[in-house]
Amino acid sequence: MKHENSRQEKIRLGTHGEDYGSWMSNPVFYMVGTLLALSVALAGLSFAVFHIAALGVLFSVAVAALLALLVWITWIRKQYAFGGGGMMERVHKVVLSHLDFDGQGSLLEVGCGSGALSIRAALTWPGAQVTGIDYWGAAYGYGQAMCEKNAESEGVAARCRFQHGDANKLDFPDGSFDAVVSNYVYHNVMGADKQALLRETLRVLKKGGVFALNDDMKPRMYGDMEEFARELRDIGYEDVRLIDTAAEAFGSRRRAAMMMLGNSRMLVGRK
Repeated sequence: MKHENSRQEKIRLGTHGEDYGSWMSNPVFYMVGTLLALSVALAGLSFAVFHIAALGVLFSVAVAALLALLVWITWIRKQYAFGGGGMMERVHKVVLSHLDFDGQGSLLEVGCGSGALSIRAALTWPGAQVTGIDYWGAAYGYGQAMCEKNAESEGVAARCRFQHGDANKLDFPDGSFDAVVSNYVYHNVMGADKQALLRETLRVLKKGGVFALNDDMKPRMYGDMEEFARELRDIGYEDVRLIDTAAEAFGSRRRAAMMMLGNSRMLVGRK
């Protein structure tokens, strides 16, 4: 663990003008900003035109609440930004530091977003071939071209491949990869059984391959993850455990909750 942590600390992403985005996406700001502007207009109309003070007060309260929300999500965005608080990068370091990978063979990232974690993996293990898949919905503004451009800029384009994919049904045969990682992806897959998503990811892992799957594992979404880990051990998986990444990556569950990821946990082990 100390060796992996030391290796992670030496890697600095985003120093050549790469664009890795932020986990607090632009559409959230557009929605809150629109609601704030609408509430301001309605509050003004209620007082000045309709002369309904109660309605004006109601909309004024909404303005205050939305303004506070805007300040909060702006702070979160800055914390996640590579050029700001650097929390995205810190979480990525934690994920890879718990992957017991020898760096030989192939690694898959499920939900690669802007490519930051895949690229970090390629820089960490120069002998590995890295594949990143993502559905690339419109919410975050990420895409295949962004990932490829970032990988080229970081000098690992020859060992990184990015392609469209669906976490519900991965387009790879059983036992295709020596390592698999994922970070804050499954909770965004609407309507899916989260434990089924984990099993689908583990399906493409070779026997003896390793995994580190991090997410905001809310019990109402994931169910009993301790029992799930026991089930994996019962069918032959080794060193399976759950890591509290809310505490390790963010410093405390309270700070993680302030950044909307208070139930962060990571499932790690070997198939």
